[in-house]
Amino acid sequence: MQLGIIGFARAGKSTIFNAVTRGSAQVGAYSSSTQPNVGVVHVPDERVDRLAVMYKPKKTTYATIQYVDFPAGGEAFGKGEGPAGKFVTELARMDALIHVVRGFEDESVPHPEVTVDAARDIATMDLELAFLDLGIIEKRLQRLETELRSMKPGERGDLQRLKDLLLRMKDGLEAETPIRAQGLNMEDHKLLEGSQFLTAVPMLVVVNIGEGDLARRSELEAEYHEKFAATGRDVSVFCGKFEMDLNDLSEDEAVEFRAEAGVTESGMAGAIRMSYALLGLISFLTAGPDECRAWTVTAGSTAPEAAGKIHSDLKRGFIRAEVIRFDDLIAAGSEAEAKKRGVLRTEGKQYIVQAGDIVNILFNV
Repeated sequence: MQLGIIGFARAGKSTIFNAVTRGSAQVGAYSSSTQPNVGVVHVPDERVDRLAVMYKPKKTTYATIQYVDFPAGGEAFGKGEGPAGKFVTELARMDALIHVVRGFEDESVPHPEVTVDAARDIATMDLELAFLDLGIIEKRLQRLETELRSMKPGERGDLQRLKDLLLRMKDGLEAETPIRAQGLNMEDHKLLEGSQFLTAVPMLVVVNIGEGDLARRSELEAEYHEKFAATGRDVSVFCGKFEMDLNDLSEDEAVEFRAEAGVTESGMAGAIRMSYALLGLISFLTAGPDECRAWTVTAGSTAPEAAGKIHSDLKRGFIRAEVIRFDDLIAAGSEAEAKKRGVLRTEGKQYIVQAGDIVNILFNV
C-alpha cells in the first residue's frame, strides 16, 4: 500500500513524514529537493505478536505501508505547476493521497501566502488537482472526437459512452466536485480502466497544528471535518513537530509526554488507523511454525481474493479455507483445542473474510 504526501511549501509536510515513518528527511530547506522521500512503516499488530508467542515461528511479518513524501514544487498554484504538477503520473498511482495543510503560526517560517489559512490552502490544492484532471480530460476528448468522426453511429458503443462520461466528469470538476465524489459506478470505472485522475484518488487532509493548539485538537478536528469531509475525503488534525520530537524518546517517555499533552495515540498509530479507514482495508492473519503474518485486503474481500494476496496459485486453485477467529484461538489456547471446541470453520468461495480471521487455504496445485 502506497500513500503519497503532498502539500505546499512550509506546511510541515516532511515533518509529518518523519513523525509517521520515524524518518530523517530534511525539513525546512527540503522544499528545494527534487525527489520524493520514501519510508516504509511496519503496522504494529498485537495479534501477530500473540500468535508469534503461541506458534514460535521462524519468521514474524507485519503488514506494511509505504509513505512517499513528494517535494512541494513551485508556487504557481492552480496552473499545473504546483506541488502536484511535476509528479502527476506518480501521484495517480498512489493508493491514497495525504494533503498536509499548514495550521500553525511561526514567524520564523513565513507562509508563502503571508497568512496562515487552512481553508484557503485546501481550496487551492483542490484547484491544482482539478486543473490537472481537466487537462487530461480535454486531451482524451480531443482524441475521442477524432476517432468517433471516423466511425458509423452504430459502431461507436463504448467510445461514445466514454465521451459522455468524460463530459459529465468535466462538468463535475468545473463545479468543484472531485471525481471521487461524483458517484461513478462499476461500469464507469470499467470505461475508465487505465486512466489516472488525481481527484479520483482517496484523500486524507492532515491539518498540521502547532504545539500550542494540542489541547484543542479534538475541537479543531471536528471543525475541519465538518467543513471539508463532504467531498469524499477525511480530515485529521496532527502536530508534526510534537510527534517528530517524540521519536527520539523511549516508548514509555513518549507515552508520558502524550498523556500530559492530552494526546491519546501516537502520530504513527493515528496515521495508520486513518489510512486503513480511508481505503476500507482490514488485516487477516496466517499462522504456523514457519511464519506468523498479517495480510492487508479490502473489506468485503472473498476467501479466494484473500488467498490471492498470499499467492496467485492459492487463488487459482482455491478449494476451501479453514478459518478461526483470533479471539476464539486465544481463548482456546492452541489450534488443536480450537478444533476440539468446534471454532475452526470450513468456508467456501463465497465467504467474506473478516478482520482478525486466521486463515489456512486449501488448494489444488
